Amino acid sequence: MFAGLFAKPPTPDQMVRKWRSGIRTQERELDRQLRGIEMEESKVKLKIKQLAKKNDTSSCRILAKELVRSRKQKNRIHTSKAQLNSIVMELQLQVGLLKVAGSLQKSTQVMRSVNQLMRVPQLQMTLMEMSKEMMKAGVIEEMTEDMFDALDDEDLEDEAEDEVMKVLAEITDGQMGLSVPAALPKHGETQANAVVDEESEDELDLDDMRARLSALRS
Repeated sequence: MFAGLFAKPPTPDQMVRKWRSGIRTQERELDRQLRGIEMEESKVKLKIKQLAKKNDTSSCRILAKELVRSRKQKNRIHTSKAQLNSIVMELQLQVGLLKVAGSLQKSTQVMRSVNQLMRVPQLQMTLMEMSKEMMKAGVIEEMTEDMFDALDDEDLEDEAEDEVMKVLAEITDGQMGLSVPAALPKHGETQANAVVDEESEDELDLDDMRARLSALRS
């Protein structure tokens, strides 16, 4: 009953190992998210090529915009992984200094990386708990509430038109995008009526792909 009250606190070396293990877990989760986004992107690219053959500019632009958002999210994930790795390297250095100084030292590098990673929604809870332990250990200073604000997603929603058109040109080998006019020739009335059911099915696929990509980015 009283064993927990008199248990020895973890040593600095044990704390560092715990933090490094937690960071590696987060890195694996980010890798999993990257793989999921890339798999879904492959399906979206194939769908864009299929829709381009039908001159369905509107649907192609919608999916291209989703790809632009996904690429931005992938860039953010790669940046987060680099920052996590920076913390791991700094903690490894701390282990070396521990043998000389006898205690963990304050690190502005860890403080800066934790501050930036705290803004990534999927890492926020883990980093908040880890930062509390690091503050107690003297590795970082106390963080103010404004450092815990979630990353503003405004730039994820504001895709520049030229980015979307570049993606379209890239995927369709110039059939759509920057190298062709925005307005494409229309099919005859008879041909348009013949593909109504197929277009309805395309819309369902479109909504499904957008939903899956959005879920992977969250």
